[in-house]
Amino acid sequence: MSTTASAAVKIMDFPLKGEFMRKVSSFRNAIAKGGPFPPEANRYHLYVSLACPWAHRTIIVRKLKGLEHAIGLSVVDYFLGGEGWHFSERQGATLDPINNYTHLKQLYYKANPQFEGRFTVPVLWDKQTSTIVNNESSEIIRMLNSEFNDVAKNPSLDLAPKELLAEIDEINTFVYDNVNNGVYKCGFAGDQEAYNVAFEKLFSALEKLEERLSKSRWLVGKQMTEADIRLFTTLVRFDPVYFGHFKTNKRMIKDYPALSNYLREIYQNEQIKSTVDFHHIKHHYYESHRSINPTGIVPEGPEMDYLNLPHNRASLN
Repeated sequence: MSTTASAAVKIMDFPLKGEFMRKVSSFRNAIAKGGPFPPEANRYHLYVSLACPWAHRTIIVRKLKGLEHAIGLSVVDYFLGGEGWHFSERQGATLDPINNYTHLKQLYYKANPQFEGRFTVPVLWDKQTSTIVNNESSEIIRMLNSEFNDVAKNPSLDLAPKELLAEIDEINTFVYDNVNNGVYKCGFAGDQEAYNVAFEKLFSALEKLEERLSKSRWLVGKQMTEADIRLFTTLVRFDPVYFGHFKTNKRMIKDYPALSNYLREIYQNEQIKSTVDFHHIKHHYYESHRSINPTGIVPEGPEMDYLNLPHNRASLN
């Protein structure tokens, strides 16, 4: 579950005693023409979790750009245990057809036998050199968006237009610190003060996003961009997981008129909807985080039928 480097530094400047701090990703190579990792079809492979919001970004961009034929995909089991992510054939998960490994950590040790960091998803793997190219989701989605257009089935889609990049980066930093990572800072807070601070920042940010999206169909410009995808993967997990499990229980997303309407529009894109797996999402969080949920019991609710209700976002154009 990776971060942007700038945001990671920001939350580690003056941490509270019990504040959750996310580490910066370890592998930061770039795919680019003329470089050691050129964009080629059938050379790269993505390792992801359907439960992880950071990995979910890469799954969505791969799908929207039409890169499924060019970049392979392996899905880890939803349960994150003491040995880290593992591969299985349980509902929605896959084995590892590239290396025949049983655990994600084996990829990290193959890339660097002295690796000492966290074994996170997503992982962009180079089959030719048998190494990890990158495990930073924000960088992977930029590469998927722009570097594979020669082999993409939807090369005209640009989720990070150059003329919007400055504003996209600005909103990404705000959303990352206060919302994407904000829910984790609530859920994994080590004391009441850290939780209270994170809770207030989270809901203050959601109110600002509610106001922004009550007037604009998209976060930036007049089209869906990567900023919307990055916010979406947190919003779609909020009501079924974060509200209860991470104690972010002031309001559900369905209680925000603009945010819930916005969430429905993105979710109802059939390509994006096909990447959402609520079974993996709920079972991962509630079964894996035993420090938060010692019994491992997975709640049956809440009902998420509201995601299929009509939206009127087009009227904001």
